Amino acid sequence: MFIERPPEWFRLLFPGAVFRIPESCQRPGKIYITFDDGPIPEVTPWVLDILDRFNVKATFFMVGQNIERHPNLLEEVKGRGHKVGNHTLHHIRGLGITSREYIEDAEACERYTHTKLFRPPHGWLTPSQLKEAKKRYKVVMYDLVTRDYSKRVDAEGIVKNVKKLTRDGSIIVFHDSWKSYEKLKTALPESLKWLKDQDYEFALLQ
Repeated sequence: MFIERPPEWFRLLFPGAVFRIPESCQRPGKIYITFDDGPIPEVTPWVLDILDRFNVKATFFMVGQNIERHPNLLEEVKGRGHKVGNHTLHHIRGLGITSREYIEDAEACERYTHTKLFRPPHGWLTPSQLKEAKKRYKVVMYDLVTRDYSKRVDAEGIVKNVKKLTRDGSIIVFHDSWKSYEKLKTALPESLKWLKDQDYEFALLQ
C-alpha cells in the first residue's frame, strides 16, 4: 500500500511536486494515465494500439537513451496524440550524485522530449535535486503505482490495484517496459475497460 499509493507524509517530502491533480482544478472523475521507461520497440507500439482501442490518451515519461535508439517511436507517440515527459537521459537514480549531475542528465533528455513535464526515475530525488528541478520543470510524481514492473505482482494484482486505489484526480503509473509487458497484455486492457465502465474521463497532463 505504501508503494501503490504513497502516504501523505511521503508526499510532504517533495513540496511542489504533483502527486494528484487537485479536485478544484479539474472536473470530478478525471484521471491521468502515464507510462514510464520507454520507448521500447517491442512494447510501446503495442501499448499505443491498446490506448487507441479504448480511445485513451496518456503521458509517456521517456528515457533519453531509449529515444536515441528509437527516435521514430517518439514521433509515433506524439503523432497519435499523446504527451511526452522527461525521465532523464540514463534513468538516473538521484541518490549518490550531485544536483548538478542530476539536472544535467535531465537536461540532456530534454533535448529530445522538449517538455517541462518531468518525473524522477525510481520515484525519488533529493531535496536539493528537487529544488533545482522545480526551477526548470513541472515535477510529476504519482497517486497510484500499479506495480506492473514487480515480480511479486501478477496481472490480476495490477488490475486489483487499479480498481482499489483509483480516485478522482489520480495520476496512474504503468510502464512500457520489458519488465511489465507480459503482465500488461492482460492487465492494461482490463484496467482501461474497468476505468471506462466507471465513467472516468482520461486527461493529459499539462
